[in-house]
Amino acid sequence: MRTRIIAVGTKMPAWVNTGYQEYAKRLPRDFTVEMVELPLGPRGKGSSNDKARAKEGEQMLAAISAGDKVIALDVLGKAWSTETLADKLEDWRMQGCNYSLLIGGPDGLAPECLARADLKWSLSALTLPHPLVRVVLIEQLYRAWTILNKHPYHK
Repeated sequence: MRTRIIAVGTKMPAWVNTGYQEYAKRLPRDFTVEMVELPLGPRGKGSSNDKARAKEGEQMLAAISAGDKVIALDVLGKAWSTETLADKLEDWRMQGCNYSLLIGGPDGLAPECLARADLKWSLSALTLPHPLVRVVLIEQLYRAWTILNKHPYHK
């Protein structure tokens, strides 16, 4: 099983990179998570946020490997507890599929990305800034792994 996070944004603040790396390095070799960063679509005077989001969506869809199961992180998705995530991770491992988790940019995911998703997952009913989602997501993946492996971190 290969897990990739495909995220819009390439110049994250140091605290985001530090937080992400802290949890990513704790994961064992048999459950590594690859981060794929995509550039923001062009924004500014004379350009529309919808066009920027569409460009980001095109890049995101191109980055998804053929056959991957796709999970879109979206505020309108279904909320999962950490225990539910652990159960899903175990199921995914048993299925042997590869997974791509999608994190949109400042304007969210393009409709085409949401349509491509096999699952839509909401980390919170709150709208979270996309850099923070990276840190929360990797921490939750690590926490779910600790549950599956009876590691004391989750307590």
